[in-house]
Amino acid sequence: MPTLCRYGCSGQPWVGACFCCRSGQPTQTNINLKGRDLLTLQSYTAEEIKYLLWTASDLKQRIKDKGEYLPLLQGKSLAMIFEKRSTRTRLSTETGFALLGGHPCFLTTQDIHLGVNESLTDTARVLSSMTNAVLARVYKQSDLDLLAKEASIPIVNGLSDSYHPIQILADYLTLQEHYGYLKGLTISWIGDGNNVLNSILMSAAKFGMHLRVATPKGFEPDPNIVKVAEEYSKEYSTKLFFTTDPLEAASGANVLVTDTWISMGQEEEKAKRLKAFQGYQITMQTGKHAASDWTFLHCLPRKPEEVNDEVFYSPRSLAFQEAENRKWTIMAVMVSLLTDYSPQLQKPTF
Repeated sequence: MPTLCRYGCSGQPWVGACFCCRSGQPTQTNINLKGRDLLTLQSYTAEEIKYLLWTASDLKQRIKDKGEYLPLLQGKSLAMIFEKRSTRTRLSTETGFALLGGHPCFLTTQDIHLGVNESLTDTARVLSSMTNAVLARVYKQSDLDLLAKEASIPIVNGLSDSYHPIQILADYLTLQEHYGYLKGLTISWIGDGNNVLNSILMSAAKFGMHLRVATPKGFEPDPNIVKVAEEYSKEYSTKLFFTTDPLEAASGANVLVTDTWISMGQEEEKAKRLKAFQGYQITMQTGKHAASDWTFLHCLPRKPEEVNDEVFYSPRSLAFQEAENRKWTIMAVMVSLLTDYSPQLQKPTF
């Protein structure tokens, strides 16, 4: 079995050194996220979020493009708590963690009821004694906050009612890959003022991206989150605009983004929401108001009323590249929070 250096490369017995040690040391950085939680991107600086994206790009190129074997999480285990089902979050985390040599443990409500048959405090302490990290996809952000307070291992937000940070990392990696940069791009959000939008509000300005938001009346984002976003906009000299008109929000945008109008737990509001969101479907007509290089993002699963087939299956849609990047970004999060790994490849332009 080949030996492994601290940077994850397979050592070659006949040369006495692994590839990275023979080709130069990893890029030096002052960023160290080991041991941190990831509950919201509000807690991360611009440089820390860029570091996560850099690590994701690095792992994607080394493993997918170059075929390298990097068991960076060998001997580590991850508890995956899912109060809400998910195709992309589960597959990206399970396959990504395993690809890096770790052991993911999937727990549904049949296995664990947060705060029901055992207190959150007790659950946090038990998981801390048996695993190296927890990814939790939950209904309440407050449950994540309490888990993080009581646990001695990193807690990662896989989705909550307030935020979806790991989705936004995938979105930003996708945009960086497509445009070659992020600074100066204008994102147009057309849809519900939900957890995905909240995570964009907590982070877009840190990259120098402008944000134009259209939500129906009564479906605006949390005013407290908007207040923080406005402060970020001033700090990073970006533009932040809110409207109820989808075409006004799309004006001049490089990226058109939407999400489900009816999240899990909102099924009883379906008729009300479908009526409120009439006129919010993204079509090629919407794109005529955007910049000439506009692209489309959707975190999936997608319903036709949110975006029509013409846009969704067009070359402008980056939705499936975005879905794949859920894997590389969650791998980057786990590697960054659990190891001393530093990216080997050149830092992308953000």
